[in-house]
Amino acid sequence: MTGTKPTRTARRGRIFPEIQWTSEQLAEWDAEHKEFRERCQPIFDKVKSELIETHYNWFVAVEPDSGEYFVDKDSSTASRQCREKHPGKIPHVFRINETGVCGTI
Repeated sequence: MTGTKPTRTARRGRIFPEIQWTSEQLAEWDAEHKEFRERCQPIFDKVKSELIETHYNWFVAVEPDSGEYFVDKDSSTASRQCREKHPGKIPHVFRINETGVCGTI
């Protein structure tokens, strides 16, 4: 019994077209992102010292409107917990360490 193998055509190119942003759009997005981080930073700073001792290098997802935060070893899990509790809101994720980020440049 010999059958023919189905052949698959390889996809070429990108799935989504490349997004072309103007410098004004990029500056607007950057300003919105900076403002959002500035709203989340005080919440992170308030809980950072107690979390550093017990959850060093874990992640904390902060929802600035409610002031709530969610801690987990995985950044995706912390973010998902926040989105489940606050649907339609986007959290800001910090790393629980001295700087609040994953690495240095």
